[in-house]
Amino acid sequence: MGDIAVVGIDCAFPGAAGVRAYWDLLVGGRAGIGPVPGQRWEARDFPAVGDSGGFIDDADVFDSDFFSVTPREAAAMDPHQRLLLPCAWRALEDAGRAPGELAGSGTGVFVGVMGGEWGRLTMSDLAQVTPLLGSGSSAGMAANRISYHFDFTGPSLAVDTACSSSLVAVHLAANSLLAGECDTALAGGVNIVLSPSLGLVYGQLGLAAADGRCKPFSADADGIGRSDGVGLVVLRRLEDALADRDRVYAVLRGSAVNQDGRSNGMIAPNRWSQERVLNAAYKRAGVGPAEVAFVEAHGTGTVLGDAIECAALGSVHGVPRETPCAIGSVKGNLGHTEAAAGIAGFIKTALALHHRIVPASLYAERENSRLRLGERGLRLLKSPARLPRGENIAGVSSFGMGGTNAHAVLASAPRPPRAVPVRARADAGAAGVFTVSADTPEALCRNLAAQADALAALPKGGAAALCRSSNRVKTGLPHRFALTARDTGELVDGLRRAVALRTPAPGGLRAAADRPWGRPVVAFLFTGQGSEYPAMTAGLYRESPAYRRHFDAADEALATHLGASVREALLGGEEWGGRPELVQPALFAVGYALARTLTELGVTPAAVLGHSLGEYAAAVTAGVLPLDEAAALVARRARLTAALPPGGGMITVAAGPETLAPVLAAEPEVVAAALNGPADTVLSGPLDALDRIGKELTGLGIRTRELASPYAFHSAGTAPVAAGLRTAPVDCAPAALPVASTRYGRMLRDEPMDAEYWAGQAEEPVLFDAALGALVRDIAPTHLVEIGPQPQLTRIAARAGSLGGAELLHPAPGPEGTGRDLAETVAALYRCGLDPDWEQLYAPEHRRPEPLAPYVFSSAQRYWDRPPASVGAPVARRPEAVPRTEEASRPEETPWSEETPRPLVSRETESDGAGGDDPVLVAVVEAVTEVGGYPTERVVREARFHEDLGFDSVMIMQLKNRVEARLPRVGEVSVQQMLPALRSVGSLAEFLDGVIMARSA
Repeated sequence: MGDIAVVGIDCAFPGAAGVRAYWDLLVGGRAGIGPVPGQRWEARDFPAVGDSGGFIDDADVFDSDFFSVTPREAAAMDPHQRLLLPCAWRALEDAGRAPGELAGSGTGVFVGVMGGEWGRLTMSDLAQVTPLLGSGSSAGMAANRISYHFDFTGPSLAVDTACSSSLVAVHLAANSLLAGECDTALAGGVNIVLSPSLGLVYGQLGLAAADGRCKPFSADADGIGRSDGVGLVVLRRLEDALADRDRVYAVLRGSAVNQDGRSNGMIAPNRWSQERVLNAAYKRAGVGPAEVAFVEAHGTGTVLGDAIECAALGSVHGVPRETPCAIGSVKGNLGHTEAAAGIAGFIKTALALHHRIVPASLYAERENSRLRLGERGLRLLKSPARLPRGENIAGVSSFGMGGTNAHAVLASAPRPPRAVPVRARADAGAAGVFTVSADTPEALCRNLAAQADALAALPKGGAAALCRSSNRVKTGLPHRFALTARDTGELVDGLRRAVALRTPAPGGLRAAADRPWGRPVVAFLFTGQGSEYPAMTAGLYRESPAYRRHFDAADEALATHLGASVREALLGGEEWGGRPELVQPALFAVGYALARTLTELGVTPAAVLGHSLGEYAAAVTAGVLPLDEAAALVARRARLTAALPPGGGMITVAAGPETLAPVLAAEPEVVAAALNGPADTVLSGPLDALDRIGKELTGLGIRTRELASPYAFHSAGTAPVAAGLRTAPVDCAPAALPVASTRYGRMLRDEPMDAEYWAGQAEEPVLFDAALGALVRDIAPTHLVEIGPQPQLTRIAARAGSLGGAELLHPAPGPEGTGRDLAETVAALYRCGLDPDWEQLYAPEHRRPEPLAPYVFSSAQRYWDRPPASVGAPVARRPEAVPRTEEASRPEETPWSEETPRPLVSRETESDGAGGDDPVLVAVVEAVTEVGGYPTERVVREARFHEDLGFDSVMIMQLKNRVEARLPRVGEVSVQQMLPALRSVGSLAEFLDGVIMARSA
């Protein structure tokens, strides 16, 4: 058998909600057994069953809004199905997978589930049967429900082999992976004790523990205590997991399943079958029994069951060996979780191998001497056992009451090919973006608090790998948070500040829904000459592998034509500001590298604009020029500029062309070289003429400032540059995206950016204000990103009022700039709806999985009525009744709670909820509330039927019938006619209003 990696885990067991809590329970030697909750049944009515067992806290809680399940459907769903959905989400997160990223994939789902108590309880009154109860009560739907809600298209099956169901599910999942039926699989099981019925059966068979506690292999063992449990593991082929650098808890080396056949009784365990399944599993795993360090036994705590299992274990493992084989059973901690028993033991074993500690088996201090464990080469773990370094191998057994047996062989995860650096050392100084997303603003803050608490418990250290892990799994929901940080202390402080204030922390709390269902529209503004400084972007070069790679590519392309390295001059920090042969190529390299880095990060510009020299990098970004050709042009321009005679210069003037016209008329050698704004002009010409104009303008009260330029750019003084460019070989392509031309002062049409273009661009004025105005009008950008070594163009545009409401971003803000500023830029765009390619933000050593707090679902919605005292489990609801939730009576466990229920859309809205004075909308809203079970005030015009309200085709048919009953003037409308209007509640109302008007005409 090929090796299968366990890469993700989630679970909830009695006294242990979550993987960390489960491990703490195990190593702490605690049991999760407690009294029967009153919502299950009245324990006093069933004394033969006892008053204790293992019960999951809040088993009635289900965040139906998150999973787009209507309240009516949620109330009809078997609690097994409700528990599996959040468990699957968290298991995938733990595996380093954003659940949404797997939508449409062939991911497989294999779930062990037994019995059908919910169906028997809810469908016993045939008059109350509904379609929702049909799908909600079927045990066979347990796996299908996950596949449907997560949009998985791989194998999806529920497995019922009684108590071995979940380990058999793991076996089937592993085989499916090895057969190539799926690349990722969710496997596990679920069990909820809904009624005392099976407990009565155990009692009549003499299998029930009087105190509701399993005591495996103990002298005090007296039977089974029933328990709840849910657990799922994420499985992948080991080679795939290692290739993707997944965290591997343990490796499933092999497994086997068999049946007792016609043995000593249908429900009696069979020693020989157990021996055969163990040997088959070890053979398939390629290991000998003597190599197995410990076995997580089935261990129910029944006298007969323990005796038969120990005999089988001794027969297989009692081979000559240096140390006895350690055994134990998690049922001492949890009770018998029945269909989830196998996965409870499997997860315990995977965690034991991961942590190199095997927890003690509860009640082992009074070992049952009649089991003769020592004689059989076995030892019951009375205290935690530390595992040695290197590979350790363990077995997990699970035996079904009907005779289906399963055994799995797990091994330690392989060591990575090279040592993973310690976080504090590897991440020191590296900036990252920590992301959290949720389905509502309240959920976002709830999850921010959970992440803060989890991070605060970590050792102090760098944040980059943690940030990268959050980008992998915490980004896909509509309400988003992003915070840049270099260490865990910064992360914790920023997260807690955001929660406390409910307002943006630095780089913090903001919902993408502020721009409903949209993405940011980004324009790149490429800075020209005048923005340079020694060692520009050196901090970014050091910290960003992507920027470094693209800058080096530009440097290599330029060096072919310059005969020198721009990088060496740039990073050397030498004063080279007056050397255009280096300045211009260096600015081009910065612009090219920044643009390529951002594009690689997923920031695709909707348009580009370049100011003077900046237009070369803009042309490359727009696909007009390849890098090598642009580098040749820039190098030629730089050499031609360096050959110009001295004596020219430039000044900036706080006045427009009309004001300057009389002054310029007196100095014909001085021209307007750049029109940056209505009152922002750059003049170019001979130094003596500029000096005279400057004095005259100062006398008129007009501010002027001399620019550090030794040349009169964009004037007759640069005619030699233009002439040299005019003869350059240029093979330009049509622009692949809109270009705002600062030569023409408008959006480029079909004009080629050929040699003639670049010649004219060198000696004609830069029409920046007009070009930016055209870009803002045509593209309506939400963000302007300055591509250059420091902010220049955005400040000019801000002074001129030419931004059109766009937000300004500066990935390289000046001499103090570092990789953090690049991260801030990406964070800002993510908060506004961009889905970046986060991997490019991090160095390879940071691309390792780090554990994060699992998603915290809302606990406000509860779906469980307390049954009458005479009934042993919850009764069916009347289908016309709106299912009860406890949103008002039970506040959410968050730092705050809303005073009114939120609308059922995942974005902000100003709708009233009800239809107001619109009778058609009122009718639609009322019909929606009837079919879905929603309160009227929570159904808003913008609510989408499938995504927000969870309506399926059956509900749509019911909705159609109810709408027609309320609006007789509509007449009969087919579902096919309604389909185009079923985008939202409002669109359906508008469609029906149109039908009424057409039929009234």
